[in-house]
Amino acid sequence: MLRVAGRKQSRAHLPEPARRVIVVAKRSSLSMLSAGEVDARAKRLLNSGDATVKKWKPAHIQHLKTLELVESTLRKTGAEVLVLHGSQAAFDTRDVDLVVTVGGDGTLLAASHNVKDTPILGVNSAPRYSVGFFCAARGRQVPSLLRRAVIGDVQAISLQRMAVRVNGQLRSQRILNEALFCHAEPAATSRYILQLGRRREEQRSSGIWISTAAGSTAAVRSAGGKVLPLTSSRLQLVVREPYAAHGKDYRLLKETLPGKERLRIFNKMHLAEIYLDGPYRKLPVRLGEEVSFERSDQPLHVLGLDARRHRDSKG
Repeated sequence: MLRVAGRKQSRAHLPEPARRVIVVAKRSSLSMLSAGEVDARAKRLLNSGDATVKKWKPAHIQHLKTLELVESTLRKTGAEVLVLHGSQAAFDTRDVDLVVTVGGDGTLLAASHNVKDTPILGVNSAPRYSVGFFCAARGRQVPSLLRRAVIGDVQAISLQRMAVRVNGQLRSQRILNEALFCHAEPAATSRYILQLGRRREEQRSSGIWISTAAGSTAAVRSAGGKVLPLTSSRLQLVVREPYAAHGKDYRLLKETLPGKERLRIFNKMHLAEIYLDGPYRKLPVRLGEEVSFERSDQPLHVLGLDARRHRDSKG
């Protein structure tokens, strides 16, 4: 049984100790350079002390130290630990008690697409160099929080996720932050028909952000959306850079979806994409296809988060 925010439980009803743990560790830019996966120009820039890459080495060193600390701490608890290198690694959590991500928010977001109901703990491996809003563990907190997570003594917040369908077919139900629907070419205009309930509108813009409450402090906020309470089950949409013909105003530009209402988009472009939680997961959408977004029935249980931090992040 998982300890969820807002529910009081006695210690006798805490979960069994986590005996099987998957650790998902990001690969730093420096490690990818060493493996020949980054443009060789980066090496010359590093050697010359160029400002564009000067953080690579200290961030890499701090990340490796944190990863070593995570592994040693977990193994001392007696847990069976599997370490996966690369945030995009695929894994199965059916026989796993705990998932730990080591990196930043991007690592946790990527790993979360493999997670159904297993609790997940984020460790910010280099807090000076990466964003770690979803990462409860950092710095000196890491060993104690890991040990408590293994014995089930860390409270979880259940975060609403989002589902996306293309022509009625479920394509993902584990979107934690946001989705971006837009033209496949960034400089091209996105053309579509937007429908929310009985309201329907044909638009042109740079695309549409659709986010969960957890993602409302990220791109959606930057695009003019509002920050929702972290535990809210609502979704919201924000149209990016709308372009309306002279004398015409769009009505569906910034909306919060009530209840289980579904947002529907009818694609008018030959080349369109849906980006899920960043640039690495994307779905192609063909001309005339319908895309819909709705609340998922698979929330993500994130350990150690404080809902108040979300409210404080407004500014």
